[in-house]
Amino acid sequence: MKQFLIYLCVALAAHPILQACEQCSSFNGPDFVIKQAAGRYDAAIDSIVLDVSVEGRAGNTRPKPIGKLDGAPVLGYVFPTTLKSTDVGFNPTEGIVALALTSHPDFDDSPIWDENGDGIFDNDGLVWHPHWVILIEDNRVAGGLAVKEFKKGDATVKLPPTAPGMPMYMDSPGFNVVTKDNRIRVIVPAARVNRRTDFKFDAVTCYMQVNTSDMMMPMLGVMTVYSVASGNLSLPYAVKN
Repeated sequence: MKQFLIYLCVALAAHPILQACEQCSSFNGPDFVIKQAAGRYDAAIDSIVLDVSVEGRAGNTRPKPIGKLDGAPVLGYVFPTTLKSTDVGFNPTEGIVALALTSHPDFDDSPIWDENGDGIFDNDGLVWHPHWVILIEDNRVAGGLAVKEFKKGDATVKLPPTAPGMPMYMDSPGFNVVTKDNRIRVIVPAARVNRRTDFKFDAVTCYMQVNTSDMMMPMLGVMTVYSVASGNLSLPYAVKN
């Protein structure tokens, strides 16, 4: 974990000069400039609340659809953590466990949840929603990171029942995401993280992109990082009571 975090720190520290993608810079602005990150455990609801404050309006900027899955834009407020993969329902595997709050209008990867409440379960990709992901180093994309993939049929892989069925370490846990003014929050029941309330975390805003056409590239890679709460991805934040 320590070696991987060192790599992340180097990669993200260089984000202002990373190779730009077509849509990356168009979304950059105050809505993704992090001012503060916080986390607390609320015993009254037995849940952990993770919180990001930005300079602009949190969640106000969302991707514009391109009409296809290949190349689809994904914007995210991401919480890298020190949790283990087994704490969130995956098999033991290397990488960093992150909770990503995402918006992507071209597809819906949380089909068992109806985030916009319209009675249709597969049209909610634009609504901010959470994913557990395992992030790994990947120099094939400008951001240097991607969601960890696996081969279909690999018997060693374990995913939570709420996973969307893609061949990568991703879950769609359905946690409540709330945006108001300059803050975006996610409520995580303690039972869904193995009752771990002692983990450390950080907060990152970024642009990701889907790839389905080039098998030499990751399926979901980080193209640009806009902001890092700690400035150096040292994961200094703790969940407070």
